[in-house]
Amino acid sequence: MGYKDNDVRLMDFLNQLIKWSVRLLAILMVFVIIMGVVDVGWTLYEKLLAAPKYILTISDMLATFGAFMAVLIAIEIFINITIYLRDNVIHVKIVIATALMAIARKVIILDLETTPAEYLWGMALIVVAMSVAYWVVQRYGSEEGGH
Repeated sequence: MGYKDNDVRLMDFLNQLIKWSVRLLAILMVFVIIMGVVDVGWTLYEKLLAAPKYILTISDMLATFGAFMAVLIAIEIFINITIYLRDNVIHVKIVIATALMAIARKVIILDLETTPAEYLWGMALIVVAMSVAYWVVQRYGSEEGGH
């Protein structure tokens, strides 16, 4: 047994450890998604029972949309994890799409009355940069969508 055999065994062990860690992350993400759905339901329930009853104000709807989007982002992250487990590759296109969804959530729940202009310009720049990145990966990426 030489150093090469020990290196191969060590790398195999470490790769298996990473695979089990990613599996654990997938299980934890499912828990987060379930708790997020419960939170959306509870938030909606509370908003509907607050005065005026059975009416959602614009701010109530924005809060609900934000909660929905957070759950959808968690689902996208879960999909990223499962694809990584299946293919052992991080698919850049899916990661960028998840980032676009996250920034869209931020834009949707943004309070334009209190947000400074610099922050809006920064958000606009991020949206444009992520959109261009998605377009580049979509147009010039590999068939598999990997890196």
